[in-house]
Amino acid sequence: MDFDPTKPIVTLTEKAAGHVRRLMDNAKNDVIGIRVGVRTAGCSGMQYDVQFATEQKPFEDKIEQNGVTLFIDPTAVMFLMGSQMDWEEDKFSAKFVFNNPNELARCGCGESFSVSTPS
Repeated sequence: MDFDPTKPIVTLTEKAAGHVRRLMDNAKNDVIGIRVGVRTAGCSGMQYDVQFATEQKPFEDKIEQNGVTLFIDPTAVMFLMGSQMDWEEDKFSAKFVFNNPNELARCGCGESFSVSTPS
């Protein structure tokens, strides 16, 4: 996949942005946005990590989209480039989902993923 520097690292659908705005409105502290990253976990190796952000940390990318501020963990940039964050709800679950062109595989339960490593 070729990286387009004119596009944000992660885009947010309007559904995801609406849910983030509702979460932020109900937060108990001075939340200024959400932080998106990845962490080592799950059977496929990595999980998406979404948390409230009360400040911008050093070297984080800041993306403002659909009325929401995203801070991208600098260690996750190469895994998230070109991803879209969405919000899905059905009768049994509600969650953020990532449509990530860098994913090679997902575990059976969908909680973790793997990506190719640069050669």
